[in-house]
Amino acid sequence: MAYKQQPGVIGCAIRPLISGQDRSLEEIMYDTVQLALADANLTIEDIDGIVVASNDQFDGRAISVMMASGPVGGVDRDILSTPSASEHAFVMGALRVASGQYRTQLIVSWSPTEVSSLSEVQRLGNDPYFHRRLPLDELSAHALQAAALEADVPGLHEIAEQIAAKNRHHGEYAAPKTRPQAGTERWPITSSMTSQPVTGAVALILATPEFIAERGIVDVAWLKGMGWATEAGFIGDRELTRASALEAASQQAYAEAKIDDPANAFDVVEITDATPYTELLAYEALGLCQRDQWGAQVGAGKFQRDGALPVNPSGGVLTHNPVFCTGLVRITEVANQVRGRAGDHQIDNVRCGLAHAASGFAMQYQSAVVFGREQGMSA
Repeated sequence: MAYKQQPGVIGCAIRPLISGQDRSLEEIMYDTVQLALADANLTIEDIDGIVVASNDQFDGRAISVMMASGPVGGVDRDILSTPSASEHAFVMGALRVASGQYRTQLIVSWSPTEVSSLSEVQRLGNDPYFHRRLPLDELSAHALQAAALEADVPGLHEIAEQIAAKNRHHGEYAAPKTRPQAGTERWPITSSMTSQPVTGAVALILATPEFIAERGIVDVAWLKGMGWATEAGFIGDRELTRASALEAASQQAYAEAKIDDPANAFDVVEITDATPYTELLAYEALGLCQRDQWGAQVGAGKFQRDGALPVNPSGGVLTHNPVFCTGLVRITEVANQVRGRAGDHQIDNVRCGLAHAASGFAMQYQSAVVFGREQGMSA
């Protein structure tokens, strides 16, 4: 896809684990937006348009974008909502900047835990004729996928345990208070392989090269390529041992970024590891590691923060799981790595990074985003 303008990320705010009851959801949104604006040294008056991503059922509100318009700065300002997934808000905002019709875009997403049962909310998202009669939530769908993978790859459970240990170790840098949570087991997934949902929010700001030059902004994560794809909603129609939509999404992103050897192209990767099995499946679909090499490369430490290809130095979903907005968190984490602003879990000398965002039942929605330090579409 040819971009009229190359979007660059100039401001970020990641709040993946918000605790306490002293702030309302509206105040959480406002605080998060203000942090992103401050990071970019902008005010809301510098923002041409806003794209938000939220789930009415998670929020416990009807048409939650109406409630959100004030706190995120949408009054008298162009604002859109993408209720499917947080990463789709990034795609929409990036396309708006790339079209040349907007100089800046604010992207915001959040995920509260106020409703009495997120599992029940997720069950209601199933098709009403077959799946909705089952106690099928997103974790159960991930467990079905994990069981299918274990049947296909001997010894996979032990490899998955190593992935979980890696991400929890990484999380000590970024989210030291999180621990494995009881009550999250779905065979073959154990409590150490996943985490309880938490309240979180994330925001980032995109801008055109002209705007960035005018403001003299230097810490920029330039969008090199992105792709997105969706699999069938009915799980029985899908091959759970493959991530076909991610294969398609990554091919689109790599074509735009002119990447032909993804296994050696990136300095850092963030993967939506709802479970370690989904992380392993993403390795293959993204072209980072084929499944017959999973055991060898994981065992050799390739994906550790000090390995050849650091994956999830933030700790990933395993250490902080704001369910609806975790895809946008992964994208924002990589943008911060490229900008050199990832804090205690910053990887040295990041020039090019890859973000994988997945959401829905058994990774139904898939997106891949490539960022680079240097301007220009080639990674």
